[in-house]
Amino acid sequence: MTHAHAHAHSHTHTHHDDRGQAEILDLDAEVLAEHIASITAWLPLRAEPRRIVDLGCGTGAGTFALLERFPEANVTAVDASAGHLQLLREKACARGVSDRVSTVQADLDLGDWPDLGTPDLVWASASMHHMADPDHALRSVHQLLAPGGLFAVVELDGFPRFLPADAPEGRPGLEERAHRATDSFHAEHVPHRGADWGPMLAAAGFTVEDERTVTVNIEGNRSEAVGRYAHGSLQRIRGAAEATLSPQDLAALDELLDADGPHSVLRREDLTVRTDRTVWAARRT
Repeated sequence: MTHAHAHAHSHTHTHHDDRGQAEILDLDAEVLAEHIASITAWLPLRAEPRRIVDLGCGTGAGTFALLERFPEANVTAVDASAGHLQLLREKACARGVSDRVSTVQADLDLGDWPDLGTPDLVWASASMHHMADPDHALRSVHQLLAPGGLFAVVELDGFPRFLPADAPEGRPGLEERAHRATDSFHAEHVPHRGADWGPMLAAAGFTVEDERTVTVNIEGNRSEAVGRYAHGSLQRIRGAAEATLSPQDLAALDELLDADGPHSVLRREDLTVRTDRTVWAARRT
């Protein structure tokens, strides 16, 4: 589950939700491709990895960035969603790299993990905060890695923001209010979101070698995908915020989400993608 945002991830996925989530993950990958590439370039590796595991791979944003960065490597892509893995395999075929990718469907919250080989690099982007028992997951990664291998944990600081503060007209600050309205929902359903993974990694036996926070700020005119990305993200937030937002805010949000309406977020020319990503590079010594 990369980025994104699979923030609305739950273990009771319907196929429809899987598709909606896959679309968000794909948009996320497209809009933030440069950022993922800069993170893979930054990793403090001692040698080029040959065997990589992508935990909670979603539709493959990290998988394909890693294959591109490390042309000699093979990637084992692990996710709970058969639908996501199917999309990932189709992309691998289309890109001519299917001989370098294998997929494993597994729920990493269950006790015993499948055999994932002995990777030199484990990558987990926006997936660790979904683990029911992150300490168990971190210990499992530590056992999995080859000695000297690296574990890269990439986490987002919540959902990206898109709208200017004075938007929309008549209900300025709506986006922040919508995010605040989802806070209690996330506190209950995704308690590890925004966690500091450094101490947890150390407790699981890793040496945290480096940590960095990357600020993402992408102008909407850089990519037409930004409007669709904003629409998909706000759509997801609406579900979690509905119970808490005022009727006026909810009406304004629905105007933004009405793809054919005059106030649609898809028509705005003042969108930017703003978020922070933090990366921890942890060594199995």
